[in-house]
Amino acid sequence: MSARDFSKFEEKIGTSFNDKALLTQAFVHRSYLNEHPDFELGHNERLEFLGDAVIELVVTENLYRNYPNPEGELTNWRASLVNAKTLSEIASEIGMEQYLYLSRGESKDAGSKARQFILANAIEALIGSIYLDKGMDEAKKFIDRFVSVKFAYILEHRLYIDPKSRLQEISQDTLGVTPSYKVLSEVGPDHAKEFEVGVFLGSELIGTGKGGAKQDAQIEAARIALEKKGWQ
Repeated sequence: MSARDFSKFEEKIGTSFNDKALLTQAFVHRSYLNEHPDFELGHNERLEFLGDAVIELVVTENLYRNYPNPEGELTNWRASLVNAKTLSEIASEIGMEQYLYLSRGESKDAGSKARQFILANAIEALIGSIYLDKGMDEAKKFIDRFVSVKFAYILEHRLYIDPKSRLQEISQDTLGVTPSYKVLSEVGPDHAKEFEVGVFLGSELIGTGKGGAKQDAQIEAARIALEKKGWQ
């Protein structure tokens, strides 16, 4: 077993685990076990499943108790707080990446979309581990300290608006132009197509995105366009 010393990490998050193996398992990606079949712990996917439910409950209760807004708005707000992008950023801020157990191939893929999802899943697994080891009160403390605290920023900058709506709003306000979307390519059989979509301001291509559905590809294209334009 390639050991990690989690003492500094535990100090940073303010939680000392009784079961250190439970903490370690939160960082084990499935790819690591493919190269290390004799590793004594399993991967983190079951912990991720549990942590996902815990974080959703805590965030939902927080929103319900503190905001009298209608269900649709609360749903959008919650989604902006517990999505892969936000969670992966939080995981990076608390230094989770250096502790990950990854295959050699995944280890080289830092900064990629895949790494973003690995980090988001790992923080959900960590929350699942905290819940099992220390109980709901400790899990709630972690979520309030590192996750819910991001909500004020999300509200202030209206990051709960989906990328397509946000791109349209900003481009109309700043340029007086409405974005348009065009399918650039589609590959694969009917049951497993992948679409590449471009988003345009007039004749200018400002972003491209891929997805298994046109809508997903459009959302990805809009997100990339927002980044390129500095309109985040």
